[in-house]
Amino acid sequence: MADQPLVGIIMGSKSDLPVMEACTAQLEEFGVPYELVIASAHRNPDKVHEWAGSAADRGLKVIIAAAGKAAHLGGVVAAFTSLPIIGVPMKTSDLGGMDSLLSMVQMPSGVPVACVAINGAKNAAIYATQILGATMPEYHDKIAEFKRQMAEA
Repeated sequence: MADQPLVGIIMGSKSDLPVMEACTAQLEEFGVPYELVIASAHRNPDKVHEWAGSAADRGLKVIIAAAGKAAHLGGVVAAFTSLPIIGVPMKTSDLGGMDSLLSMVQMPSGVPVACVAINGAKNAAIYATQILGATMPEYHDKIAEFKRQMAEA
């Protein structure tokens, strides 16, 4: 996207991309500029640290973190930034995504990560846009119109 990214999307693996396309498509529909990076909290901790630690300075306002299995990515990102984090637990073959979900919702006090449903990529985009809408009227209006259209369907 050409505009300054407001939402950062970080995924633990390229295999998360097909699910997260629902997130990027929804952000594009709302006209929300985003950046996307693939970096594992376990395999690329330095990259995650640098990306998350500089997110606010780069102009990001919200971060969406998608990961499966141990799913520590959202919590690790939250440790390096004061920006709000929305976790997307990915469905896994081992435990159907319950492992991912529990890893995200059981964060220690002081390190919050909001969490959507397993594979809830579209809701993560909607929630991120709602957060932006709290201070940016153009996104508040996009959400209001989206909800109006849902009510009419």
